[in-house]
Amino acid sequence: MTDLPQSLPQAWRPPMGWNSWDSYGTTLTEDELLANARFMAEHLKNAGWDTLVIDIDWYDPTARAHGYNDNAPLILDEYGRQLPDPVRFPSAAGGKGFGPLAAAVHELGLKLGMHMMRGIPRIAVDKNLPVYGTNYTAKDVADLDHVCKWNPDNYGLNQSHPGAQAWYDAQLDLFASWGLDFLKVDDMQTPFHSDEIAAYHRAIAKAEAKYGRSIDLSLSPGGWVATSYVDFLRENAQMWRISDDLWDRWEDIYQQFARLARWAPFQTTGHWADADMVPFGHIGLRAERGDDRQSRLTLDEQKTLLALWCMGRSPLMVGGDLPTSNSDAIALLQNPALREVLAGSTNNRETVRERIFGKWWDESTYRGEFIVWSADAADWADGTRSAHHGGHYAALFWTGSDTYEIGRNIQLQSIVGLDARNDDWTLADLYADAPGEPADVRLEGVGADRVITGTIPPHGVLWVVLDRR
Repeated sequence: MTDLPQSLPQAWRPPMGWNSWDSYGTTLTEDELLANARFMAEHLKNAGWDTLVIDIDWYDPTARAHGYNDNAPLILDEYGRQLPDPVRFPSAAGGKGFGPLAAAVHELGLKLGMHMMRGIPRIAVDKNLPVYGTNYTAKDVADLDHVCKWNPDNYGLNQSHPGAQAWYDAQLDLFASWGLDFLKVDDMQTPFHSDEIAAYHRAIAKAEAKYGRSIDLSLSPGGWVATSYVDFLRENAQMWRISDDLWDRWEDIYQQFARLARWAPFQTTGHWADADMVPFGHIGLRAERGDDRQSRLTLDEQKTLLALWCMGRSPLMVGGDLPTSNSDAIALLQNPALREVLAGSTNNRETVRERIFGKWWDESTYRGEFIVWSADAADWADGTRSAHHGGHYAALFWTGSDTYEIGRNIQLQSIVGLDARNDDWTLADLYADAPGEPADVRLEGVGADRVITGTIPPHGVLWVVLDRR
């Protein structure tokens, strides 16, 4: 069910899925994964959500909330490859790995992914386990000088040694045999380990060819990732993070405006800059940061996040425990506009960014930023005709803590183009059926003098589509 026509690239639209990190951190169980899978299949699959990702330390039987364990007794096979903890994942017992769980997820019409750390387990090196299919050992291929600064599980791999590629090849062969569709590989970009990324890509390509399936590669984390890497990233991955971890704080959302504006011109079919998790719904059950809670983002802040991620064509990976998340969060995720804009937009860009003051000459009266994004509606890469073919999308954001009256500054022609400014255009709210107050947004004026105007709530957005009548 994961195979695509040869003419259609992997990740032809930005992936939409669920990741366990925000809710369960290192401690997810099989029952919790399946509960989220069933909920997704019943309530979200029709809106485009189709992938579930098991985050870090699924191979650590001592995993806990709020951090990692030094010298954790990782569960490995005889070649040092990670195996799921059978207590948390009972179907993995007897060396079955995630094969039974992947099959169960596929039965629901969904995809299964998991998290991996760069490198080779320290335990494998300490025990000097053999590298599968070679005469090398873990000590031969380990790089003890390039280790992760925040997770103690692994050493790096010495990519100048031929056994290092063999290690990744064997690891990916095992994972592909389980039927996995998606791999999030961590500690790859900060600092930027190009040799390790390329080696992982080669290993995935070999596994894909052997097992006849597609495996998407997502690179993490993303602090300080420069756009100068874009050609290399496109050659080696389907997704790459462009920030450190994002949580349910307005400050985190605000920082992504500049990052997505920087990366939007580089988004291409099959290769996506990733603005990180969507911390909606019930999070923090056993997470790294914070305690059990519904997301602290306001409803308007959540709408802003989704509109910005979609206009920037970032993947969407929601982090809340779906069955126990509040109804407003689920309703936002069910909005068909999310997939429509992710899959069917082009020329996505920030067009306006202005700092607003109560008194233009007085810096002390700073209120916030007014930011506008626009995009052209386009047919989908899979051949689906856009519901708004020939139309345009616009998102008008306000970062201030009070409401903002737009006035008459945003001319319609700045969105639809000078050649189309006199055409008969209609405006529709993409959040019309979402929870919360109805948007105050409208077209005013005649012909070339028409403007988009209205009132934006604090930290909010007016997200609209413009169609010819």
